[in-house]
Amino acid sequence: MKKFLSAACILFLLSCNNATESSSNTKDSANTSNNNDSANTKSNDWVSLFDGKSTNGWHTYGRSTVGSAWNVDSGALHLSPPKKMKEFQNSEGGDIVTNDDYENFDLKVEWKIAPKGNSGIIFLVQEDTTKYKYTWNTGPEMQVLDNNGHPDAKIIKHRAGDLYDLISSSTETVKPAGQWNQAEIKLNQGKLELFLNGANVVTTTLWDDAWNKLVAGSKFKDMPGFAKSHSGKIALQDHGNEVWYRNIQIKKL
Repeated sequence: MKKFLSAACILFLLSCNNATESSSNTKDSANTSNNNDSANTKSNDWVSLFDGKSTNGWHTYGRSTVGSAWNVDSGALHLSPPKKMKEFQNSEGGDIVTNDDYENFDLKVEWKIAPKGNSGIIFLVQEDTTKYKYTWNTGPEMQVLDNNGHPDAKIIKHRAGDLYDLISSSTETVKPAGQWNQAEIKLNQGKLELFLNGANVVTTTLWDDAWNKLVAGSKFKDMPGFAKSHSGKIALQDHGNEVWYRNIQIKKL
């Protein structure tokens, strides 16, 4: 009888131990799953490129700091070029670029332009001033423009929302000068999509034969570094006109 009870006790204890291990394994599995979900969420998160308070994360192309013509105004990055200097890229301004490079990404930004103003959102920028004087020597541009007031609007492929000098917008959804526009640039494995105020205005593929023909027929044909790299910096252009950018965020794809 005692032997029977001892055997029963041993079986009971083993059963309890297995149950505890099973429960522990289940919890560990759940924790691992939650950690993986958290990691996946973080990798797919939108990241702000502008905190609304400072120019942290940006610098003027070829310099270590942001030019004094760029400032933060009511939660927006504001370019206010000196009135005494009409030329763009002056010493107080210049295009500003992100500190980091981006490859496959989804970029969202809001912009508004002053009357008769011109600017642009440039991407895949290579910051090598020994080879390239300007951001647009290497990076394609989504045009930012007052279509009703700036002379560039008379040039095909130079209007707001266009892939500058390469592809015209399929439809025009731009708002007048002084009003905020929502722009989005999505680049993934060479597929490029531009959106303006919710509408897909440009879709193309980079780096194939058709793309090379586009570039060969544009003002960039004699720029050997133009749109060659698959990653680079994001730039906001100083074209000598007042412009504002806000809610700048990016997601790596």
